[in-house]
Amino acid sequence: MNRLKCIDDLVEEFKNQRPIRGGSLIITIYGDAIAPRGGSVWLGSLISLLEPLGLNQRLVRTSIFRLTKEGWLTSNQVGRRSYYSLTDSGRRRFESAFKRIYAELYPEWKGQWDMIITTQLDNELRKVLKKELEWQGFGNIAPGIMAHPMADMAEINSTLQELCVTNEIIHMKSSLLENQTSAPLKELVHECWNLETLSQDYQVFLDRFRPILRTLDGQTDLDPEQCFQLRTLLIHHYRRLLLRDPRLPEKLLPADWVGTSARILCRNIYRQIFQPAELYLSKTQETADGPLPDPAPHFFKRFGGL
Repeated sequence: MNRLKCIDDLVEEFKNQRPIRGGSLIITIYGDAIAPRGGSVWLGSLISLLEPLGLNQRLVRTSIFRLTKEGWLTSNQVGRRSYYSLTDSGRRRFESAFKRIYAELYPEWKGQWDMIITTQLDNELRKVLKKELEWQGFGNIAPGIMAHPMADMAEINSTLQELCVTNEIIHMKSSLLENQTSAPLKELVHECWNLETLSQDYQVFLDRFRPILRTLDGQTDLDPEQCFQLRTLLIHHYRRLLLRDPRLPEKLLPADWVGTSARILCRNIYRQIFQPAELYLSKTQETADGPLPDPAPHFFKRFGGL
């Protein structure tokens, strides 16, 4: 097998960071690799999968316990073996978080906005809702008014229902009457969303993974374990950036937005390595019924088609 030093270096860099956040990496692996293949795995095989990435058995067990307590996972005991599966709510949360990663780059925008007015809520509940909406990319355009130009209606409704505030907020749709990219509008976007810091972090992502893509080009017989490790760390780093990306329409972003380059880079690396990574998962991971099932059809639609 053709092992690449640049991937070993990436793994070592991850292993040497402090602290290693085991729960966050496990969420990445479940969302990227386990969820599309049934969502359940034997804890022992998961431990073996994570040890080369710097997570020892104790850290994996502690992280799994916390994710179970938080409602992401549920356990099933078969003999002396524990199998961990996504809960129904955990699966919904995974789908909500991970569909951003593999979605279309920039869907068409017709100048519409979602506006949510929270002035009727008490201060504590308003803070909670504001945090949830910010996670979905909303910006605070005025006191008590959150807005987003391409909000996900399913995510909005789910959040409002979970917080029991559907009947206590005002949800409005608005449409621009004039130029969608006017100077005042771009100034508002600049004020409400901190794109400068995000741009710098996207550049760090590009600097880290561009040399790896150059090394991958023309390579054959790649090591499946390395491909899995690269795919995991690629999505792990990219996912953490997307959690802070408001996903604004291309027309509202700065010229030569670096987030576009980061997405294309992520897609290109993923397409080159996903097949050997899947072989490694099939070889190493177990469910209560035996090997992992094949990936669901939607898996192959990632990034516009693998």
